[in-house]
Amino acid sequence: MQRGFAVALGTWRTQEGPLARSLSAAVREAVVDGRLPAGTRLPSERELARTLDLSRGTVVTALTLLRDEGWLHTRHGSGSVVRLPERLTERTTPWSLDRGGTGDADLDLTLAVTAAPHEAYLAALGRAVERSAALLVDSGVATPGLPRLRALLAERYTRSGLATRPEQILVTSGAQAALTLLLDHLHTDRRAPVVVESPTYPGALAILRRRRARLLPVPVTAADGWDMERLTQVVRGQGPHLAYLVPDFHNPTGAHMAAATRGAVAALAERHALTVVVDETMRDLDLRTPPRPEPHLGGARVIQIGSASKVLWSGLRVGWIRAGADLVRELVRNPLQAQLSPPPLEQLIAAELFGDGLDEVLADRRTRLRAQRDHLAGLLEATQAGWRFTVPNGGLSIWLHLGPATTATELVARAAVRGLAVSPGPLFAADRATLAHHLRLPFTATPDVLTRAVALLR
Repeated sequence: MQRGFAVALGTWRTQEGPLARSLSAAVREAVVDGRLPAGTRLPSERELARTLDLSRGTVVTALTLLRDEGWLHTRHGSGSVVRLPERLTERTTPWSLDRGGTGDADLDLTLAVTAAPHEAYLAALGRAVERSAALLVDSGVATPGLPRLRALLAERYTRSGLATRPEQILVTSGAQAALTLLLDHLHTDRRAPVVVESPTYPGALAILRRRRARLLPVPVTAADGWDMERLTQVVRGQGPHLAYLVPDFHNPTGAHMAAATRGAVAALAERHALTVVVDETMRDLDLRTPPRPEPHLGGARVIQIGSASKVLWSGLRVGWIRAGADLVRELVRNPLQAQLSPPPLEQLIAAELFGDGLDEVLADRRTRLRAQRDHLAGLLEATQAGWRFTVPNGGLSIWLHLGPATTATELVARAAVRGLAVSPGPLFAADRATLAHHLRLPFTATPDVLTRAVALLR
């Protein structure tokens, strides 16, 4: 045990500074990297000193630092165990955002993602493992989804006003997987145009571009929402058979489509044989008090896709398609479906999370995100830099207009030199060229990181 502990710490002695501080830092990094699992019981102070060839005083100082920072829990007579501190587990911000994100920048605000609801996820994982015995004696091949998960998702749709049966649900490995499978089935003529919003989610644009789809952009703004006149003109004049829309706390603008507009879109789709793929991944992130969701954008020609990634955790690769039962059966026969289906254990975890207790998790997430949104909005208002934005009622980001004097690509390049990575408006444009004076700023980071980021932008 003692030797394994020493190996898990790596070459910590090469770090500059006092040995006690270097040792405590090595333990923290080992926990974060998974080399030292949370819950590991440490050897006694005397054994650690002997194994690491340190004085007992140095070991005591290092353990005290870890204990004070929440990385170590000691109970008299039971020894000490390593753990993740509450400041990391009781929040929505991913740990990586405090450490420079996933790239080379000191501050990375290019991803609008959240950390997992720590305690709820661990509890769901434990229950899922307990339920997995029956799965292990089955084949494990791809199916439309575990029956319990399909039933839970159908029930959620029905409770929110869109009557749904389990056979209308197809579980996928995320919303992008759902869109990929639908496009493979619905967009068979690659010359056929597809209606998209401008701006819109870059992941969807990437999938459409891989299929060489001809994109027909329709404006949407944070303040005014969807341009129905333009949408109607495009559908009547260009004759598209497919559209991709994000009506619920639109990514990146945060706009929320009004009920009347949803009805108009459904009617337009019916009149012109237009299939509308509705991305609902942000629907549960309503930050109003209390939440006041609009009815689903539904109709005979409307297909909904959703995901656990934005609401719960990007690491939970579970999404779904809600469509007619006949279409679901056709999609299951597509050979691509097996590649886009999540592993059974992932589905078990999702089923546990979407069962009892989800409302409590969502309420906590909304409270934390609301505070971070308001903090970012306050910082932006205080800059007096001439920037414009609308505080969104939900979602994960603020869509910032920089004004005519500053282009997003110029500002992004200057910010990168100072260690800040942000996403410029053209990334969200169908033509890659418009939206040159916009930035997307996620409020998924901690208030401290948001404060530093806005200071750099200013």
